[in-house]
Amino acid sequence: MPASPSTARAINDRLALRLLQQEGPLTAGQLKQLTGLSRPTVADLVDRLTASGLITVVGESGELRRGPNARLYGIVADRAHLAALDVRTEGVFVLVSDLVGRVLAEASVPIGGDTGTGPAVEQVVTAVERTAKEAGADRLHTVGIGAPGLIDPATGDLRDSGGLPAWHRRLAAALQERLPEARITVENETNLAAVAEQREGAARDRDTFVLLWLGHGVGAAVVLDGTLRRGASGGTGEIGFLPVPGTGSLPSARDCDGGFHSLAGAAAIVSLAAECGLPVPATTDGPGAAEVVRAAVAEVSRQPVPIIPPAAPPPAHRFLRALADRVAVGVASAVAVLDPGCVVLGGEVGQAGGAVLAELVAERLCRMSPLPTEVRPSSLGGTAVLRGALLTARERAQDELFAPPER
Repeated sequence: MPASPSTARAINDRLALRLLQQEGPLTAGQLKQLTGLSRPTVADLVDRLTASGLITVVGESGELRRGPNARLYGIVADRAHLAALDVRTEGVFVLVSDLVGRVLAEASVPIGGDTGTGPAVEQVVTAVERTAKEAGADRLHTVGIGAPGLIDPATGDLRDSGGLPAWHRRLAAALQERLPEARITVENETNLAAVAEQREGAARDRDTFVLLWLGHGVGAAVVLDGTLRRGASGGTGEIGFLPVPGTGSLPSARDCDGGFHSLAGAAAIVSLAAECGLPVPATTDGPGAAEVVRAAVAEVSRQPVPIIPPAAPPPAHRFLRALADRVAVGVASAVAVLDPGCVVLGGEVGQAGGAVLAELVAERLCRMSPLPTEVRPSSLGGTAVLRGALLTARERAQDELFAPPER
């Protein structure tokens, strides 16, 4: 059954808007070429979208051409403002952008470990409001939040977890109360990092891949056939609970000690560095572990790891090889079940290890698994969660703003 005229117009409008979002300003002629629509159809949709306030003339194409055919049309960027939050145990990063994703203002909000739930939530909400004001936003259309922990797929709420501050779970409700017109979305930080790596980072050429998050804890995000998979309870990728050899115990339903977390979490990495004779930081959190890995990579880069290891390799070499062996255990488990063809190492430790750690993990994986798998370092590093939160917020806003009017 052919689409009705109104449905066909809605489909064409959304196609044109998506192209303008992806490609930037375009002329009517370029829209005709990219959409395959007729010239009259393109002229109608340009008039319709201009009248609705979604697009406007932003310039002309070339100096030699003048007139209607040379006009460049672009999305009205200030039609909506968006906020993205990267929520960490020790604080929050905030940015505000326009509808095309241009960052207008950003802020960092440290939260001390002894800060009460109410004061912590108030600090973050106030920072969001202040950042929006600095960006010139009268109101926020959509707020995307990336946080550690499980997200309930039925409600979209952050689940209770003994390892996370209580203010994490209160934040979304507080933002909704202070910003009643905004759409608030919460997503697991590793999932958002995977979204960003797929759209803008190391997995741009991949429809199927796994992102392994290496930071204070460990986690994974799974993208299959272009779709982020969350699982029946939202727990896809909780690889920290994966039982693995070499830990001496088994994880429990409430504690991932004894699982892969005990091999590749921040505390385990710092302990491994000490065993190898490397200087270690006072803290065993994600940034502390990343500092150790970064220093080891710098040392190895000055003196590359030999193909055939000597009887007594230098401490940095020994540490990175041992770390790669540990990481490869988790990677091999994901590869055996999912066969993703590509694994991206993200999080603070994945970023610090860069290509050196990725190559060592790939070398070890090749000896553990018959399935061909690329191991790549994150190309977005510490910005991945914020970028993923912004991309998710922008997509939700566009789905609403670009939707055809109800009839």
